[in-house]
Amino acid sequence: MRRKVDLRRSPLLRCLAIYAEMPGKFLLTAALLAAVNIALVGQQVMMGHAVQDAQHGLLVVARPDGALDYSRVWFWVGLLLSLSLARAIVQYGAGLLSLSIGQRLLTILRGRIFTQIQRLDLAYHWRHGVGEMVTRMTRDADKVRDALINFWRQIFETGLIVVISLGLLALYSPWLAIVPLALLITGIGLLWREADALVALDRRIGAAYDAVTQDLSEGVNGVRVIKAFSLGTARAQRFRHHVDQFRAEARAAIRHAARRVPLPQTIIALSHAWVLGFGAWMVAQGTLGLGALVAAMLVVNTLVLRIEGIGRLLQVVADARASAGRIWEVLDAEPGIRTIDTPLPLPPGPLGIRLQGVSASPLGDGATVLRNLSLDVRPGEIVALVGATGSGKSILTALLPRLVDTDEGRIEFGSDEAGWVDIRECDPRELRRRVHVLPQESFLFSDTLAANLRLCAPEANEARLHEALDNAAAGELLARLSDGLETRLGDRGATLSGGQRQRVCLARALLADADILVLDDATSALDAQTERRAIDGIRALQSGWTRPVTMLIVASRLSTALIADRVALLADGRIAAEGTHDELARSNPAYRALMGL
Repeated sequence: MRRKVDLRRSPLLRCLAIYAEMPGKFLLTAALLAAVNIALVGQQVMMGHAVQDAQHGLLVVARPDGALDYSRVWFWVGLLLSLSLARAIVQYGAGLLSLSIGQRLLTILRGRIFTQIQRLDLAYHWRHGVGEMVTRMTRDADKVRDALINFWRQIFETGLIVVISLGLLALYSPWLAIVPLALLITGIGLLWREADALVALDRRIGAAYDAVTQDLSEGVNGVRVIKAFSLGTARAQRFRHHVDQFRAEARAAIRHAARRVPLPQTIIALSHAWVLGFGAWMVAQGTLGLGALVAAMLVVNTLVLRIEGIGRLLQVVADARASAGRIWEVLDAEPGIRTIDTPLPLPPGPLGIRLQGVSASPLGDGATVLRNLSLDVRPGEIVALVGATGSGKSILTALLPRLVDTDEGRIEFGSDEAGWVDIRECDPRELRRRVHVLPQESFLFSDTLAANLRLCAPEANEARLHEALDNAAAGELLARLSDGLETRLGDRGATLSGGQRQRVCLARALLADADILVLDDATSALDAQTERRAIDGIRALQSGWTRPVTMLIVASRLSTALIADRVALLADGRIAAEGTHDELARSNPAYRALMGL
């Protein structure tokens, strides 16, 4: 039994509902299109009347003086030309409005997708690649825009043409309308049966296109790695393989449409033969005039051409249904992180961190990364977090600003004096303003150095920017840049070295003026001396600030561990040992092996 479609949940109809946000333009466009199509049928009827006048010898009349009277000819020529000119002007206006509506629809869709991408939690982005998100915002959104514009225009216009044309044919003879109507219903029914198959084929095309986009994105963003390891040939072959898969899926969809669509179109086209044959018989019987037959043929020709276009439209709509489904998969996705209606403010003053029995499996695949982890960091303390690769250090740093959520346990911020607040009861925006995480990947936007630094402090003046760079041991960087703070850094900061990018990101983090600063291996590209200068600069700042800054530094080098007040060893998803570097170096073999002692 065929499953009943819930139109309220249809992704394409949900996209179509966006038209409700621009009712004025939509209704005006519909009115203009109605006028254009009514005028088209009227023009064809007038052509039939002109032929009828010619049949009866009324177009050119001989006057009593022997001259010929062409007034009737000029009347029909002027009337048809005027109507054609009026139709062209109105159709031009309707086309401009349709284009405007389409661009507005595309803007709304892309804006919603972009907003939703920013809203979704980090775990969602780990599960879905960049290429997938880009495809939904570009290819899928374009397909939906094109389909909806063509869909409502063609359905609206075709509906008018069908009603007016069949009504006109019925006036000449009911049988002139009944048979074409039956042929139309049969042909459209056959076309509609192919819609689900076309949707499935386009979903496969979309998945193949995702892979192409992902490869392209990685080929641009990873160009340094590709060149460094001479991977150009291998990556090109991989890209060609994905392009070939995309082409194969596209060809399969074209073959399917080429096999299935022509038959219903042929059935619909039989309306021509019926009107011509039956109409000629009526003319021979004297029950239909020649002009009426000409008008009927023009009308049924327009009708068949419009209905045949529905076959192509159904292909476009089928593609768009798949694209709309992919778009609403993103728009309907709920962030894994839920906030309460009345969040509690974080305690004033310096903040510490308290983790109690924390377990986390952020990818949702059942693989637990952190297990029953407990850790206390006092306000103003600098703690180094060390552990083997893959032990969960980065996951732990992502938990603190609640970029991902815990499965079990509690994370609290505060102090014994001011009290503690559970992370699930905080406002995420306030939390991320006061708990700043500097990730391992040093990401800079394609803008000026000053613009990148001011992301966290839009009101900062140049003196403050210079101070932040000095405290991050990046003061000498300005002397090397041609335009100083106004130097453009290129895509992802490509004009800077890895160490320079890390120091600029550290300066940006200092400008955020957070209570807790988490460095996720964010100094890995710095030499030990520069790293110590940066940390010492932060320590010096603490004495001048109204509150101490708590720091959790993910460390992979001995030099980083030596800077910290205390070291926490992460192993098997929990804190295996804590203490100063000297204490752990004396008592913990795992720590000594990890640090290369």
